[in-house]
Amino acid sequence: MHLALRERARHTSVPPPAPRCSQRTLFFWAAGLLLAGDALFWTVYAQVQTNSGLVLLDGPVHDFLLGIRSPALTTLLGAVSAATSPLAMSVICVGFCVAWWIRLRELWRPVLLLCAMGFTVVVTAVVKEWVGRPRPPARDFLFGPDDALSFPSGHTTGVTVFLFVLAYFLASRSGQRSTAVLAPAVALAGTLVVALSRIYLGYHWVSDVVASIGLGLAVTAVAVFADAVRRGPDRATSVPGAAISGAARRSV
Repeated sequence: MHLALRERARHTSVPPPAPRCSQRTLFFWAAGLLLAGDALFWTVYAQVQTNSGLVLLDGPVHDFLLGIRSPALTTLLGAVSAATSPLAMSVICVGFCVAWWIRLRELWRPVLLLCAMGFTVVVTAVVKEWVGRPRPPARDFLFGPDDALSFPSGHTTGVTVFLFVLAYFLASRSGQRSTAVLAPAVALAGTLVVALSRIYLGYHWVSDVVASIGLGLAVTAVAVFADAVRRGPDRATSVPGAAISGAARRSV
């Protein structure tokens, strides 16, 4: 009987799940993202108010991109901009989260992503009205008029939050160093492409999109903090088969 229990425990036990970030580590991530995002946003905001620093590059970068416009590049970056507009991102995010729930039967992370994106839309609209910065000259717009304010970029802020929250979900739960490096790198690359498209198409200054990345990182920090709070204090993870092993040991 004792031998049978031991044999059953040996065959039914499985390896422990891949390690996940501890709650303390998640809090550090949230604090780091918040500090970095706030520092970036408020630094650029101060420069916009004083017409200094990065703002001095707005005109030269704008003129440079006007000079390298080409039909192929315009088509590519125009498609990127259209696919990442606030309306398009709302549809993409909802569809993605519904598919996530259907596929994985998980509700918390899709809801957190939706809340982060909704919060981003509200914050972006409030900051636009608060700062009241006009867009670049309308004659340089490539795809028609846009009378919305310029600071920050709704496209860039929304994509920053969407990509970096997804990168966080992947990196914090994979247990792989490669994912922890690759996921944020891909998120940053995607964000920079969208930011470039908004400057190239003539709708934003470079300082607009840089501040938007900072704002997006700060919103991502709020999502990371919420996920860490829900995760709760670290506890030992039970392994399937452990109860059987314990019963086998106690019966010896």
